[in-house]
Amino acid sequence: MNYYNQIKEELINNEVYKKAKDYSKNRNDLSTYYNVGKILCEAGKHYGESIIKNYSRKLTIELNKNYSVTSLKYMRQFYLFQKSQPLVDQLSWSHYTILLPLKDVNKISYYINQIIKYNLSKRELINKIKNKEYERLDENTKNKLITQEKTEIKDFIKNPIILKNTYNLEKITEKYLKQIILEQLNTFLLELGEGFCYIRDEYKIKIGDRYNYIDLLLFNIKYNCYVVAELKVTELKKEHIGQIQTYMNYIDKHIKGVEHNKTIGIIVSAKDNKIILEYCSDPRIYETKFILS
Repeated sequence: MNYYNQIKEELINNEVYKKAKDYSKNRNDLSTYYNVGKILCEAGKHYGESIIKNYSRKLTIELNKNYSVTSLKYMRQFYLFQKSQPLVDQLSWSHYTILLPLKDVNKISYYINQIIKYNLSKRELINKIKNKEYERLDENTKNKLITQEKTEIKDFIKNPIILKNTYNLEKITEKYLKQIILEQLNTFLLELGEGFCYIRDEYKIKIGDRYNYIDLLLFNIKYNCYVVAELKVTELKKEHIGQIQTYMNYIDKHIKGVEHNKTIGIIVSAKDNKIILEYCSDPRIYETKFILS
């Protein structure tokens, strides 16, 4: 069987198709590279790994287009990855060339879902991978994704959360921490996970005869609940737990509607240049840490 001619024909047909039917060229790209990957697997069984280098040289010369060894290996890897899963044509081949080097199937699947959910561009995908978003998920969350178990709001809070230290400060104050978060609000909300929306900072409430101010009041539309976020630049203390519980109870009593789920809390406290959230006994209060990079 002439594997080379099959591969050459697939690639030539794809180039012709792209010129004639631009509107669906992405799906045809993926289909072509899947077929090429399958043929390369078969050719490798008969001729060994070195056949890819040989095919790369011949295709580049005869088709006057660079089909590098790396690109052919990506096609083979794409076939091996995709043969057990339905084709996702919302992704471009550029997306796949970024994903395939990750090798971990579960990690790739996570980022594929992120691309589909948020219509990520190539650059946005690169940033997520560079910031190790998958690695910053809890191991329990990763297992839930693999087994397709139901997830909770806490599962997708990244640990640590990463924000840029726009003020280049060695020591951070609560004022500057809040300012950094507000300046990078979209990033901060996405780092918390899905469905978080900003309501207000310094949200004023009255407890007894005194006014108190919630650092950040958020709402999560996916889990249908208010979220109280408190920022601390010292190590977590037991009074911080009592404070946020009081605020959560206030929101539940005076702000939350009957249609809403119970309010949750997020406490952020600082150690050195990292902002850390310690564990506490109240299951409604979640913890993370974040780094000012």
